[in-house]
This record gives sequence, structure tokens and C-alpha cells, in this order.
Amino acid sequence: MPLPDLTDLAVPGTTIQIRVTPKAARSRIERGSDGLRIYVTTVPENGKANAAVLKLLAKALGVPKSRMSIIRGLQSRDKTIKVG
Repeated sequence: MPLPDLTDLAVPGTTIQIRVTPKAARSRIERGSDGLRIYVTTVPENGKANAAVLKLLAKALGVPKSRMSIIRGLQSRDKTIKVG
């Protein structure tokens, strides 16, 4: 399944609300009326799931992952990502 086109969210200074599901069968992003849901195959330990989320989201946004950071929810399923 290809990633959705999220380039409209790639404006510097934008914050994105996401809900993460770790240990999924496959990595994917779903865009719905309630926001973004990101599924990653990695486990939520030692920041592995957070790194996978940033990598997948950066690919969908078309920006380098170094321009993104998690500003809220490092250890939560609900996260706020800031595009720099």
C-alpha cells in the first residue's frame, strides 16, 4: 500500500496530531476525519517506535526526518509532531 500524499502538512511550523499503533502487521499511514493514524511494525522500547514513526511520516511529507520532532507524547500513543 503506497503512502498517502501529506505534502500539504509539510509547512514549517506546522504541528501534526497523530495516534500511533506499534507492533502492527505492516507500516502504514491512514488519514481520516479524526486525524492521522500511523501503524509501525517496531516495538515501543528505547525509542524504536518513535524513530520509525518519524521516518515513515517524513517520507509521506517529503521532508527530511531531521526537520521533524516529537514535541508531546514521547511515551504515549497520542503524539504531537512539529515540522521545522
